[in-house]
Amino acid sequence: MSWETICLLFAAGLSGGFIDAIAGGGGLISLPALLWAGLPPQMALGTNKMQAVWGTLMAVRKYAKAGYVSWPQVRLTVLITFVSAMAGAWVVTLISNAVLKMIVPWMLLGIAVYVLLSPGLGKTAAQARLKIGAFACLAGGVLGFYDGFFGPGTGTFWALACISLLGLELTRATAFTKVVNLTSNMASLIIFVFYARVHYEIAAVMIAGQLIGGRLGAGMAIRHGAPFIRIIFIAVVLAMVAKLLWDQFG
Repeated sequence: MSWETICLLFAAGLSGGFIDAIAGGGGLISLPALLWAGLPPQMALGTNKMQAVWGTLMAVRKYAKAGYVSWPQVRLTVLITFVSAMAGAWVVTLISNAVLKMIVPWMLLGIAVYVLLSPGLGKTAAQARLKIGAFACLAGGVLGFYDGFFGPGTGTFWALACISLLGLELTRATAFTKVVNLTSNMASLIIFVFYARVHYEIAAVMIAGQLIGGRLGAGMAIRHGAPFIRIIFIAVVLAMVAKLLWDQFG
């Protein structure tokens, strides 16, 4: 790799990790960078999972240290998410995900509109609509499988589920989301490693950026709270919608 490519990949890892720690969607930056570097699509996906794991791990560590992660609350969801994500990654090797490519942008757009029209969403904790066991089975099963099978918008779906079904405040919902995102990323990564779809040298360059970006992003989110997360959240969702629609119709 040239020094220019190394610098670009490092910057992509750093900025992707920063955005991902706050609102998800870091793959909007990191995956195109990997494709630009010349990796085949499947190798780019596997390498992206490898580098994303480390940035998410740093974000989880930061949120946990600040007291925003309740491990007794999240552990069952982690277990179900891990199994479901591995199942999703395996199923995607057997069937097409073309239908999801068509419907997911519109689902994300609906979430962005809902958040825009609900300025009080996630500002304070609310009454939970589901007990943690039911939430773990429903959200962990569905969203874990979805992340392994397809992926775009997973963090957005998790955050909304945590706010609307568990009644979490937005900062705690983001912390919960990072833990389960880390889980599904690791589960998917196992499949990619098994099928030799990871470029380790490129991943190492991006991991260096991810570790810095994940720490900085989580620190900003913790420092500025729900209003800051909400702005980044909406911006990332709209950017993701635009990219997915461009890939579909552009």
